[in-house]
Amino acid sequence: METLQTERLFIQPITTHEAAFIFVLVNTPAWKQFIGDRHVHHIDDAIGYIQRVIDNPDTDFRVVCRQHDQQPLGIVTVIKRAYLPHHDIGFAFLPEHASQGYAFEAASALLEDLKQDKTHSHILATTLPDNKRSIHLLEKLGLHYSETIQYNGEELLLFEKLLT
Repeated sequence: METLQTERLFIQPITTHEAAFIFVLVNTPAWKQFIGDRHVHHIDDAIGYIQRVIDNPDTDFRVVCRQHDQQPLGIVTVIKRAYLPHHDIGFAFLPEHASQGYAFEAASALLEDLKQDKTHSHILATTLPDNKRSIHLLEKLGLHYSETIQYNGEELLLFEKLLT
C-alpha cells in the first residue's frame, strides 16, 4: 500500500500514530449511526482497533490528510467482507470536513488506484437506506444501486461499479 496523492490530499495507510484522530472519528454521531459503535472509549482502545485493522489482510484503511498541514480529515477503506463477492469501498470524515469535496477526491483516487490492480474487477459499497450523503457520494463516484440485501438483521443498499 503506497501513499496516494491528489491536488489537495495525501491518502496513506493507517498506523497506530493516528490513534487520537481515530478515537475522535469513530465516536462521531454519524459514525455511530451509519457504521456502528466500535467500543473505542480510550486512546488505548483506538490503538487496539487500528492494530486489528492493520493485522487483518482483508482490510485496507487509508487516512486522508490535507497536504498543506498534514491534518487528518477522514478515512477511505477497501474491505473484503465475507458476505460480498468483491471488495467494498467506504469512507468516513470528521463533520467539520464534510461538504468540501475531500471524500470524493480521496475515494476517486483510491478507485483509480484499484483500477490499476487487475485483481479488482468490481468494487462494491453498502450503506443504510437513510444515509443519503453516502448514497449521493457513491452515485457521484459512478457506483450504481444493485440490490437491497439483509445482513445481521439490517437492510443494506448494495452499490457496484465495474473497474475494468
